[in-house]
Order: sequence, then C-alpha cells, then structure tokens
Amino acid sequence: MSSPYDRLSPDIILGAAEAWGFRPTGELVQLNSYENRVFDIRLERDAADPAAPSSVIAKFYRPGRWSTEAIQDEHEFLAELAAEGVPAVAPLTHPRGGYTQKHGDFITAIFPKRAGRMPQEFLEGELRAAGRLLARLHNVGARRPARHRVTMTAQNYGRVPLALLERYAPPAVWPRYREAAESILDFLEQNMDPRSHIRIHGDCHKGNLLKDDRHDGVGFYFVDFDDFVNGPVVQDFWMLLSGSVETDDEAAAELEELVAGYEELREAPPDFALIEPLRGLRIINYAGWIASRWSDRFFPTLFPGFTGEAWWLDECLRLEQIAGRST
Repeated sequence: MSSPYDRLSPDIILGAAEAWGFRPTGELVQLNSYENRVFDIRLERDAADPAAPSSVIAKFYRPGRWSTEAIQDEHEFLAELAAEGVPAVAPLTHPRGGYTQKHGDFITAIFPKRAGRMPQEFLEGELRAAGRLLARLHNVGARRPARHRVTMTAQNYGRVPLALLERYAPPAVWPRYREAAESILDFLEQNMDPRSHIRIHGDCHKGNLLKDDRHDGVGFYFVDFDDFVNGPVVQDFWMLLSGSVETDDEAAAELEELVAGYEELREAPPDFALIEPLRGLRIINYAGWIASRWSDRFFPTLFPGFTGEAWWLDECLRLEQIAGRST
C-alpha cells in the first residue's frame, strides 16, 4: 500500500509558497484533511509592511480526483462570491496569473489564513444570519452551472459508490444494506430533478461555516469548497442542523430559523422532503469514498472499523431508518 502524497516533500511545500512570492521561515504545520494535504506555512516578517501576513495556507489537491478545469470551476466560483461580497475564503492569485500552479505531481493553490472557529451551537439570531448568507451564496450559484464539476445525482453519488461496497461489507449485512440503499436511491431518482440544480457548496456543515468574532458582532464565512458541485439547493441546508427534522423537534425549529433568514434574500427551495434521502445519499457516498481510497495506506488507520461487522450494521440501521421514514 502507498499514498499519492509519498512524494510530497517539505521542499515542494515550501517551494509553493515561494512561487507565490512569499518568504517562508521553514516552519509548517499540517492541517486536518483526509482527501488533500493542507499546510499552514509560516512566513518571514516584513518590517516594511506591518500588515503583511505571518502565514498562508497551501493546499495540494489529491492527484486524479479533480481535473485542472474542475478545480478552476471551484476557484472561479470563489472569485464570483468575493466580487459580490459573499464572505468565503478564496485562493490568492499567482504572480503570473491564475489561481493554481503545478508543484511536483500536485495541483497547488495558496489561500490567505483567516481567523475563525466552528460554532458548537448557534446562538439566538445566528441561524437566520447563516440563512441569509446561504441565500447570497445560492444567488451567485444560480447564475450558471459549473461546466467541469459533476452533477449530484442518485447515479453518480449513490449507485457508482454502492457498486464498490460489496467487497468490503460483511456478507451477512450486505443484502440489508443494499436493499435500504437502493430504496433511497430509487426515491431520489423519482423525486430529484437535476435540471433544477445550481452551483452549491456541497459540504455545508458547521466545520465549513466559521465564525469570526474578533470585531463587534459575529460574522460567518464559508471555507473548503472541495466538494463544490452542481446540486440541489436543499443539500446545503441539512448538514447545518443538529439532527433529523423527521424525528428531532430542535432540528425542525433550526430549519425554520434557517429558512426564515434565507427567504429574506431568496425563495426557499420546494423540496425539503429530500433532506432525509440526501442524508442517506451522503452515507452511501461517504462509504464509497472510503472504499475508493482504501489502497492509500493512511485510510485503513483512519477508518479501522470499515471492514468490521459493527461498522456496517450501524450504517445499515441508519439507512433503514431513513428509507422507512422517507420512501
């Protein structure tokens, strides 16, 4: 077993910062990212410019996951958001133009480092503020599709990863898992219309909607558009909730607040009935993602239970509950 990052050396990492015109100190810290490699690179202080950054974030995209054109779609969307004043961390432009360069085998982008923290819970009024921000993101996303990004469908987000999973699931659990998964995917194929999809964040959970409260008041901003896709608007709602709106009154109340803020700037989507099936789609897709990365030697250590019966039984029960409630 190997990793595509075996050839990612400190020289390549620091050289990326230098290519953008920065002077790294040689100190770097690897940040949490399973799919890509992301580093906080410390920079030499510029006495002539007290406002110069003390560090930048270098992102090395996993080889083979996205094409250069698909990554360009992501960065162009971030540039559009920035032009509209939507707070999202966009990459820095390279001195020769563009947002990416090739360093070794890796497409690389440099981002500014911005202070922020994940909200453990939303305080009064914050869900409405998050809803307004989400509406602003979607107003930009609705202008045109991402030409080189995938479209979220039951086929490519569900059936394709499902086909990888039989070799990993215990035989005693697999028939139940497959039946529940296919029930959810059948429902989505019948009820989700890809023609209504727009550019969305795609992975809009609390960890990617950060709070910056260094100044008066609290501001939210978006990070990590690595899963940016053409997808259903409602996909960007449900991961911000504390639970299932079908069984959790608190989550239902949270959704009401989020929608109230959203509707101040944009009409709410009509398909909130897709929330639970989309939750199921993510479970299937996430398992398929682990399976597709299993030859990377880091993944068996990150997900040691993946080939065990307990892990699959838990996943199976989650899918069966969703299928029973929503299909």
